[in-house]
Amino acid sequence: MTLDTNTSLWTIAALSLAMTACRSAPTEQDQAARIVDPDDASRAALQRAVEAALHTKVTLAGDALTETSVLIIERSPPRGMRAPPTQGRTMEPPIQFRLVIHGKDCVLVDQRDRARYELENTRCEPE
Repeated sequence: MTLDTNTSLWTIAALSLAMTACRSAPTEQDQAARIVDPDDASRAALQRAVEAALHTKVTLAGDALTETSVLIIERSPPRGMRAPPTQGRTMEPPIQFRLVIHGKDCVLVDQRDRARYELENTRCEPE
């Protein structure tokens, strides 16, 4: 491999990465949305996206994001015989997600870092 070939490969890799990042980047095209006609596949897609964002298992209501574009996740206190829940309020703010339509895609946006998760098998309409 020559220097020119090496440089070309790095250029192609950099352009591919930039194009992927731009494709999912937020734009003025984002519209607040809600899920319509939820089914097992769309619920599973939402579950996977939220769990990927939080790196843990979560429990979501069956009608999550069907009435509003905002999903709020509150931390539940740990429970167990050795670690009973502490009394008082959890001072950590709840985690918020926002559902948007980007082109034809339903995209879940983590409001903490603006990470975007495309929801497959999910139909959305503007809120």
